[in-house]
Amino acid sequence: MKDFVIFGDSVCDLDTETRKQAGIEYVAMNYSVDDEEFVASLDWSKEEIKQHYDLMRRDKRIFTTQVPKTVFYETFKAVIEAGKEVLYISCSSALSASIKTAQLVAEELKAVYPDAGIYCVDSLISSLGQGFLLLEAAKKRAKGHSAEQTARYIEDIRLRVNQCGTVESMEYLRRAGRVKASKAFFGNLFGVKPIIISDIKGQNYAYKKVKGASNARIAIAEHIKDAADGHYDTLYISHADCEADAIKLRDAILSIADFKEVVLGSIGPIVGASVGPGTVIAFCFGKPVTIEGNE
Repeated sequence: MKDFVIFGDSVCDLDTETRKQAGIEYVAMNYSVDDEEFVASLDWSKEEIKQHYDLMRRDKRIFTTQVPKTVFYETFKAVIEAGKEVLYISCSSALSASIKTAQLVAEELKAVYPDAGIYCVDSLISSLGQGFLLLEAAKKRAKGHSAEQTARYIEDIRLRVNQCGTVESMEYLRRAGRVKASKAFFGNLFGVKPIIISDIKGQNYAYKKVKGASNARIAIAEHIKDAADGHYDTLYISHADCEADAIKLRDAILSIADFKEVVLGSIGPIVGASVGPGTVIAFCFGKPVTIEGNE
């Protein structure tokens, strides 16, 4: 059985230390501001995070791209030529075409290297939900599972990763086309907070709205408690330059659900460009997601 390398992408929002400890790599997407392009690195400082979201607060438009085909090709090729296999767990296919590009590259490489093991899995989620699946894959690898076995396992559990969060403004999601919601959600939302989940297709779905930040935290906490269904191992919360709000959400969830561990992380530049500053998202493992969002 060959060793294998686990890859996420710039959407997974796992920080440097977490990736290093778990042995997880990632392929980078790009983003642009004022026609200047940057690599969407997850190795950024708190100062860089604040600067990034301050640009958005000043109404700078940030545009994002999927992982370039050449990046996939050269990265996967290097792993294969080193005698290893590839497991790529992508962000949701509903949010990025990166998984399709990876699958295309895998077929091209297999034509040259017939014995190459390249497994591409659509996580059907983003941010630390995708990060959770990457960490689970690393645990399976550590226990001696093959790349193929691990890929099948991630496919089996991916819809049991539940997401629930809210944004400061729906405008960023609307511009990016990254949310399913009724037209009513895009009207006057002054003082109103949308509650957003990831649905069975991996879409962001604004399924209800509540009045005020405090009620939003209560709604998210109740959703996460129900979704966890007693699986209170680890709670993941990612935020877009609003750590104080993330801590308040953590406390609201822990007041009704006894999670053993809480991981707080920053939303990276790719997800951040779509959701905007002030976003908080909670993730947990539990019940299978069954809701399909419709506009």
